[in-house]
Parts: sequence; structure tokens; C-alpha cells
Amino acid sequence: MLPLIAYSGRGVARPRYYANAHDRDVLDIAPVPMAVTNARGMGARLDREGFTLVQHSSAVTDWRSPEQVAQIYAAELAELVKAATGADEVRVSPHGILRFSEKSGLAGSGNNSHPARFAHIDVADTSARAMAERTAAGRSFTRFAAVNIWRALSPAPQDVPLALCDARSVEEGDLITADAIFDEPDGREWGFEGLLVAHNPAHRWYYYPDMHAGEAIIFKTKDSAPDVARHIPHVAFNDPLAPEDAPPRNSIEMRATAFWWG
Repeated sequence: MLPLIAYSGRGVARPRYYANAHDRDVLDIAPVPMAVTNARGMGARLDREGFTLVQHSSAVTDWRSPEQVAQIYAAELAELVKAATGADEVRVSPHGILRFSEKSGLAGSGNNSHPARFAHIDVADTSARAMAERTAAGRSFTRFAAVNIWRALSPAPQDVPLALCDARSVEEGDLITADAIFDEPDGREWGFEGLLVAHNPAHRWYYYPDMHAGEAIIFKTKDSAPDVARHIPHVAFNDPLAPEDAPPRNSIEMRATAFWWG
């Protein structure tokens, strides 16, 4: 049985999606059965496939504590991503994004807490560079890479794991520019350009089953270097191999920018 990957159709001229109010989304979702291969043991690399699995034990004891995530985890990840990328410096957003599978009853209980249910790349080129320049605060760089760090907090097996698409199997024509809108709990809205993904039978999807507390996935959402994996589609999917009583997925995602200074 092949899991469904929720691709984007081309029936909407300018798709739009919200972090929280999904009833306001303007999308053309077209699920397609696709093979999703176990990536354990394949040695995936950031600059080749666009993602990698790293071993990492965190000193955080309460993942729902914004203070621990900002003060402990962000500093840990700066060192982790620096080692994984070879960058000169890594700056990590101090805000953790906690997400929960629908079976938990907690999806939607926090800001941006739904699993990402359609294939996407977080940010398009123009928005990514603007974000990097803002983060660099006037310092010039020769290269930047925006990366996400994804960690499962619930025990294995995860009922709704993260699927990652090999960057080498993605063509430019597969990508659809969309508006990603963050509708904050206080009523503010802000956004940027993201990318949705149209189906291509050449896509090669992977996942890491049975993730545990001592590991994390690092994957690219943008890299300014032209000769490496630049970004990868990713999506939450229902694992058909997960048992009915699998614990509902709970995960944390952090975002970072790696810089090579000029």
C-alpha cells in the first residue's frame, strides 16, 4: 500500500494558506499515492539529497517551556547546524513550533500546531534572501542556507511522520508560488512567498521511521549556493505501517540560517 502525498494541483492561480485558519486556505489539493522509502542507512547528505539525520541529545527537560527552548535548545542547534553545514555562523530563531497529529486532539491547540498536510517548501527565493539579509543585520555574506530542524517528541512509532523529497528529483517546473500567511492569535497577520509542489512521478520520497529522542532531521528550505541541493519539498503523511495504537505524533520544529561571511 502506497501512502498518499498531498500535492498541489494547478486549479488556483495564486494559492494561499494560513498557519492556523485552514478554513481560509485557497488551495487545490491533489493527493497521489507515492512510494516513501525508509531513509535509515542511506547516508543522506544536506548538500546532496537536501536532508540528513543527526544524532543529538538535548538538555531540554520541558519542550513546552518557551524559555528552555529559547535559552537551551536554540544554542544547541546553532552548534549542531554549524557542524552539519560547515558554515561560519548559524543563527537560530528562538521560537519552537510544536505540532501534533490529529489523533492527539491537540492539533490546532497552539499557534501553527497543525501538521503540514500538503507538500511544500517553506519559502521562495526572493523571500528567503530578504529574511537572510534581515537576520544578517547589515553584515555581508557570500552564501546563506535556511534550514529546519525537526525532532519527534512522542515515542516511536510516529503515526504521522515527515516525508522528505530528494532535491535531485525535483524540477523547477514542479514548484508553484503561493502566499504563506501567519495569522497570529492576537489578530495580526503577516506573510511571505512560499512554494507548493505539483506532482511529478520522478519524485523520490523518504522518511525516517521510529524516530527517538536522541536524533533529529536537518533539512534545507533554501540555499543560495547554485551547485548543491537548494531546497526540498516535505509533508506530513499517514504511515500505513503504523499500528492503530501508535502514539499520536508530537514534534518540534526550529528554523535557522547558516551564513558564510564575505
